[in-house]
Amino acid sequence: MDKIKSKKHKGACCPPCPIVQETICGNFNGPLDSSEVWSATAGSYRSGTFQLFNDPFSTGVVTATGAATPPITLSAAPGNTDSQSVNNPTSFTITASLGDSGTYCITLYRSLCNVPPPLVCDVLAYVTNGGSNTVSVIDTATNMVIATVPVGAAPFGAAITPDGTLVYITNIVGDSVSVIDTMTNMVIATIPVGNAPIDVAVTPDGTRAYVSNEQAGTVSVIDTATNMVIATIPVGATPFGIDFTPDGTLAYVDNQSGSVSVIDTATNTVIATIPVPGAPNMIAITPDGTRAYDTIELNDTVVVIDIATNTVIDTIPVGGSPEGIVITPDGTRAYVSNFDSNNVSVIDTLTNTVIDTIPVGTTPRGIDITPDGSLVYVTNEGSDTVSVIDTNTNTVIATIPVENGPRGIAIGQVCEA
Repeated sequence: MDKIKSKKHKGACCPPCPIVQETICGNFNGPLDSSEVWSATAGSYRSGTFQLFNDPFSTGVVTATGAATPPITLSAAPGNTDSQSVNNPTSFTITASLGDSGTYCITLYRSLCNVPPPLVCDVLAYVTNGGSNTVSVIDTATNMVIATVPVGAAPFGAAITPDGTLVYITNIVGDSVSVIDTMTNMVIATIPVGNAPIDVAVTPDGTRAYVSNEQAGTVSVIDTATNMVIATIPVGATPFGIDFTPDGTLAYVDNQSGSVSVIDTATNTVIATIPVPGAPNMIAITPDGTRAYDTIELNDTVVVIDIATNTVIDTIPVGGSPEGIVITPDGTRAYVSNFDSNNVSVIDTLTNTVIDTIPVGTTPRGIDITPDGSLVYVTNEGSDTVSVIDTNTNTVIATIPVENGPRGIAIGQVCEA
């Protein structure tokens, strides 16, 4: 019997890898200093085209850079567009001065062969319930509570690490900090700290958590890799709110005795003390690191501190007994929760004036904002609810029931493969 010879066709073995196109567009408003608007792990995308448009009414040139082959370098004068096609892109950042704005569009091409699926990410809000000894986890996409986590007694402050893996919760009774793993929403560590821990803030690089101990007059510094206290810093009497400069070199701590302590985070020592009238409560530093906005509970005001000189340069009347404060990612507005007025004051940071007042629930306390700046979440301690504010309209678009006595809140992006 004759053998049948099979014919081999070059290239007929396997079908080509399909290529998927993705498009991402967005708006930007200065000031932005190399602000990352997109990123991906190496190898996720084979190529892409990056486009930058500068609005005609902008006053200066806007630029963009990114990691790719060749590197992304865009520059657009007012009213102009610049674009560039590259291979293997992994990041895209924009720099724009105050008053400059525009849009960007990214067209990406991804091979479906041998490429890991993209991360699945959710923006979650972690709310401390002081009367229930729990933390409510809210999915900001649905505004639903998706988990409830038991923690220590009388939880107050909350802070999430920049990578979204851990949440730190202060427990006033018991003098401890609970550490929540965001993948499992379970407490994985409990850290002893000073007497009556109130607020907690995580450094921009995620390596340290600073905790204000109200009755001890100290700040505990936690190493987030080991969850151990590595330093205790004496500050003023009854320390409360904490925030960092964007580069993480300085921590500003409110002392309700009438001052703000400035900590050098390299040495963990107080290098300046700023006198502040009244009882400073919570503090927020602008994204460009030039000013701090501080709620003064007894005076119904917000004071503005110049970071370069560590002096108070302005005072803004707000509602009754202001508590929490958060600044939008673009630095143009500050949102202040007013405990006695049951509302939120919106401050224009260019003029330092209140431009809107938003009714919320009873005795609003904690406040935070989503990473894209579109939504502000406010805890209402007296209503056992969280109000959701649309920052485009400055109106409440949802009210979320939580557990008893919501106080602090921390919002961050949590990703899982």
